Amino acid sequence: MQYRYITNDKLKVSLLGLGCMRFPIINNDPSQIDREKAFEILDYALENGINYFDTAYPYHGGKSEELVGDFFEKHDRKEFYLATKNPVWLVEKHEDFMHYLDEQLVNLKTNYVDFYLLHALSKKTFNKIKNINFQKFIEKAKSDKKIHYIGFSFHDEYEVFEEIIDSYPWDFCQIQLNYTDKYYQAGLKGLEYARSKGIDVVIMEPLKGGKLANSPKEINQIWNESKIRRSTPEWALKYLYSLHGISVVLSGMSTLDQLKENITITSKPDILDKEDLELIDRAEIIYKSKLKVGCTSCNYCMPCPSGVKIPNIFELYNNKSVYNTVDESKKSYKNLLDNNGSALECIECGLCEKACPQNLSIIALLKDAQKDLTQ
Repeated sequence: MQYRYITNDKLKVSLLGLGCMRFPIINNDPSQIDREKAFEILDYALENGINYFDTAYPYHGGKSEELVGDFFEKHDRKEFYLATKNPVWLVEKHEDFMHYLDEQLVNLKTNYVDFYLLHALSKKTFNKIKNINFQKFIEKAKSDKKIHYIGFSFHDEYEVFEEIIDSYPWDFCQIQLNYTDKYYQAGLKGLEYARSKGIDVVIMEPLKGGKLANSPKEINQIWNESKIRRSTPEWALKYLYSLHGISVVLSGMSTLDQLKENITITSKPDILDKEDLELIDRAEIIYKSKLKVGCTSCNYCMPCPSGVKIPNIFELYNNKSVYNTVDESKKSYKNLLDNNGSALECIECGLCEKACPQNLSIIALLKDAQKDLTQ
């Protein structure tokens, strides 16, 4: 296992961290975690050098923290670092911050969290927590020794990321990044800005929720040009391992085989060279050429007065084309059809098109998505 440092205290953390959002489940129900298999994964991770474990209040229908707490209750806290996240979308008044933290400490069966994050900050949620003094909560939680280090995870445009970074002396932050998301949300620019501020970065979605784990034929042909043979997950992880300023790369490994493969990859000290990075760039171009809609999920088109889940629909449409998630995308779209959030609800009022900063022809694209996702 390779290790890097995080925070100004230079804590030694495993480069590969275990995200506790995709444990094995029973009956296809995310809230029913297969405890035996999940414990097997946690055991193997701990025994093979992973010491950074990341969960959150809503993961697995609120059951992830409890399971993680049950597992680590029998282990020495010096063996690992525990990260979890405050559900800021549920916070309505200042006291709610501490209410959820205290509940999480009970779930995790501990009296402190090593790394605590304000979860999934966006422009909307950040403005809300500013108005109810999130800074005061952080200082209180730290002084009470309920949290040791504070950060945030992020899902919005780059400009919002910069605003949040500049708003508080964060210990670390967590962003989505992979070789197809270089310029998405915070992206590479956000990684560099955090570095310039002395803030360490944790990466989520290195395999884009598993979508980059199985390359299409065109991408495999590119990988075959490399002088070193690498698996598809290895290309994705090694890309991130080659970047400066990253402390931990989180992967939500749902099987023991995935965990073993990623540990083996991370145990190899080699990084991508210039020729390899050129192959990565070519793969990125191919993936982007398959995009059906240039939607950035900025949500300026939302809420739709007719209830159409516009960004969700375009994401399913793109995923089916780019990552060949045919069954998954169609199943998810059927759920929208059944719950009145599909493109069929569009009344062509045009408000979304007026609000779209990408100037997308949303009405026509929704019709295309409807046809593609139901045929």
